[in-house]
Amino acid sequence: MKQIYPFAAIVGQPQLKQALLLCAVDPTLGGVLIRGDKGSAKSTAARGLAAILPPIRRVPGCAFNCDPASPLAECSCCQGEHAAAEDAAVPFVNLPLGASEDRVLGSLDFEQALKQGRQAFKPGLLASAHRGLLYIDEVNLLADHLVDVLLDVAAMGVNTVQREGLSISHPARITLLGTMNQEEGELRPQLLDRFGLMVDVAAPRDAAIRSEVVRRRLAFEADPQAFSARWQAEGQALQTQIGQAQSMLGAVTVSDQLFDFISQLCCEFEVASLRADIVLHKAARALAALDGRTQVSAEDIRTAAMLVLPHRRRRKPFEQSGLDQDKLDELTQQAQNPPPPAADTSPADSGQQSEQPADTPDDDNQGETSPDSGSEQVFASAAASDIGTIRLASRSTDSQASGRRSSVLNAQRGHSVRAIPNTQPQALALDATLRHALQRNPAEFAVTRADLHDKVRTAKQGNLIVLVVDASGSMAAQQRMEKVKGTVLSLLQDAYQRRDQVAVIAFRGRSAELVLPPTRQVEQAEQALHALPTGGRTPLPHALQLAGDLLARQGAQGLMPLLVLLSDGRANVALSEEADPWQQSLQLAGELAAAAIPALVLDTEQDYVKLGRARQLAEALQAEYLPCEQLSSEQLTITIQARLG
Repeated sequence: MKQIYPFAAIVGQPQLKQALLLCAVDPTLGGVLIRGDKGSAKSTAARGLAAILPPIRRVPGCAFNCDPASPLAECSCCQGEHAAAEDAAVPFVNLPLGASEDRVLGSLDFEQALKQGRQAFKPGLLASAHRGLLYIDEVNLLADHLVDVLLDVAAMGVNTVQREGLSISHPARITLLGTMNQEEGELRPQLLDRFGLMVDVAAPRDAAIRSEVVRRRLAFEADPQAFSARWQAEGQALQTQIGQAQSMLGAVTVSDQLFDFISQLCCEFEVASLRADIVLHKAARALAALDGRTQVSAEDIRTAAMLVLPHRRRRKPFEQSGLDQDKLDELTQQAQNPPPPAADTSPADSGQQSEQPADTPDDDNQGETSPDSGSEQVFASAAASDIGTIRLASRSTDSQASGRRSSVLNAQRGHSVRAIPNTQPQALALDATLRHALQRNPAEFAVTRADLHDKVRTAKQGNLIVLVVDASGSMAAQQRMEKVKGTVLSLLQDAYQRRDQVAVIAFRGRSAELVLPPTRQVEQAEQALHALPTGGRTPLPHALQLAGDLLARQGAQGLMPLLVLLSDGRANVALSEEADPWQQSLQLAGELAAAAIPALVLDTEQDYVKLGRARQLAEALQAEYLPCEQLSSEQLTITIQARLG
């Protein structure tokens, strides 16, 4: 048996170890998502946790890990008189990234179908993980439909399988442990919210701590048994602490005042999901139980908030992840020492205090910059609330636009959604084939060509959004670039949540530049836009040419393209000196339209005398047109293509 690195021997990472212990005390928390760099003890801590959990009572050889006191009716191993029982280690099941839905949920038992001619259920990984831990390394790379299923099961504690003529439900009370490296992609916010706790970990930066980590690791590799024996006492102490906390969890209470404090924290940090309030309440109770107390304190709630709230917040552009520590400390202090009730004040007095000076109107001409000026300015992005959500409207195409995203049926890759009769299948659906043969002649089982079925697969089709941003001097007037950057980031975040790829082309001076190659990393995009200056002339033709070349190169990857142009359209630099910049822009726009590239033009022109070049450019592109000034209204949301969601 492979020796597991002791949980107690892990150096540092107190928040990570605390989150895992909380889920051990209360498995209904919803599991832990561990985000961080490679080599930061994510997997080591998850595996080490299983070794220190109190053992469970189970029926020997049971595929469902049944409790002898309440065996599952569908479990053949537990039927009849079974006095035998054993104390076994808590199950730790590793879910491979390539696992199929059948392997995870369970499926038809083909061996019994072939030998006995009857349908029977073959338990999957969820059954094996019942009453234990289900570990997913790189959960962000797991297929979305499997992540959805796993989180549903973890929340309900029941796995329901209705497929292949089977209909069965069995308990699946699992603690979900997921690890991920953000450099390899993100999870959708809807899935992030389903994880009860989340921890960001990083490799230690202190030389003394790093050397101790290496020293212990080398000692473990040299003699795993001797090293584990040195930490056995601490491991047993943790196991005892967890068992006692589990026993007293039901007696832990939360005062009405702290109940209100929990909801106040969720409101103050702008967390929309009510799941946060529930998980924060449970995590605070588990913290108190771990500490041997039956009363939750404000400090328990503060500590739990650091694990429950950060991944549920929607960050504004350029805002750091995590919680505002000063704000959290202030709110905790108020909960610990509530202020005395305020004295009554008369309406007249309060009315006098409510008067506010009128806002001074902005000077529209302030900050104007000549389009030909060589000076550069860098503006921050506008707040997300000032921009409004951008969703691109669907352009009429022959592509599949069903539902929230594009899905391609009969794709070479993707998960199987159903099976259809086909005497010459490309991908044999074995389960459907055997089931059809059984149903056709149960008495004499035999598979004929007429029984053959083919798998129908569906795969979500990704999108490539190319943002072409006008960074010329005309865009700096009235600090328009502030609004444009916020608009771009709003679109980036909306697309990033759906795992689309985004590229940014900026044009100013004499040329255009690919400042952000196609990526899914919103942090990388934020950095590229944050350092994007404005100034100079408007080389629009070069930008359109660069966008066309990029889309042509990326077309082989099977991504659905979308071109988003943010400009006033006032081109004044051509690809060659003798050409007319505007006519060249229209020509290149026509070529993009001929290539059936869906596009959206956001007009940033706000001058008193408007040339309307952006609208003409939209017509040449056969694109949707929208004045950028409308984006400041929260009531207005434009629609992006249905395949982007």
